Formats: sequence, structure tokens, C-alpha cells
Amino acid sequence: MYSVTVRDHVMIAHSFRGEVFGPAQKLHGATFVVDVTFERPEVDEDGIVVDIGRAIDRLKAVCAEINYKNLDELDMFAGKNTTTEFLSRWIWGRFVDALAAGELGPGSDQVTALGVELHESHVARAGYKAPVPGRG
Repeated sequence: MYSVTVRDHVMIAHSFRGEVFGPAQKLHGATFVVDVTFERPEVDEDGIVVDIGRAIDRLKAVCAEINYKNLDELDMFAGKNTTTEFLSRWIWGRFVDALAAGELGPGSDQVTALGVELHESHVARAGYKAPVPGRG
């Protein structure tokens, strides 16, 4: 399996509901390094997995949806605990949509799996990885 990973970062504010979160129940900030990995069994005729430039541009656009925002105030996250795991899955969904729309260039229709990792720090990260629906 071949893979390509692109990276960006995002800075957000949020709070959590539930005793398990202790002091994180209060409003706090987080900076995440965001990695998105595209996988496919073979490279295309140009020897690539996906157009890296388009993948970087799409990641910047996805991050811009939440960057410098209080996630507690966004309707799309109403009633959700925007944990690192939850946000990984949300970003994964945005990229599934981009792949379906052909936004990542020729050959991106052969991407069979997609993974997203959010690094909270040098010692902690969480992610979501799954086959692209209808492809893997």
C-alpha cells in the first residue's frame, strides 16, 4: 500500500461535558498538528498517490472552518464533545467529501483508505482511519 501524508495545524477553543474530563470541562484552548494520510494499492501513471498540492490546499480549507474559533459556538458541533477523536473523524469526513467531488485531482478516485491524526502534543495524539466508502 502506498501513502502520502500532508500536514497543517489548527488552533481552537472548546469545553467538554462530563466528569471524566475534569478541568477540561471549562473553556480551554488547543493547538493541533493535523496529518491526513491517503492510501492506495498502486501509484498512478505519474507515480503518485494523490496531488499533494491539492491535498495541502484542501487541508488548509478544512482547518480554516474551525481555526481560531470556539467550537462550542458552532452550530455544526452543537451538543457534541469536540474531543480530539471526534475532530479527527470530522476532518476525515470532509476529505471523503473532497475525494467524492474529485477535488484532489486525477487519480484520487483510486484512494482506498484515508487516515487523520491530530497531535495534541509531542506525547499525545488521536486519529481516525477507515476505508473510503465504496472503495475499500
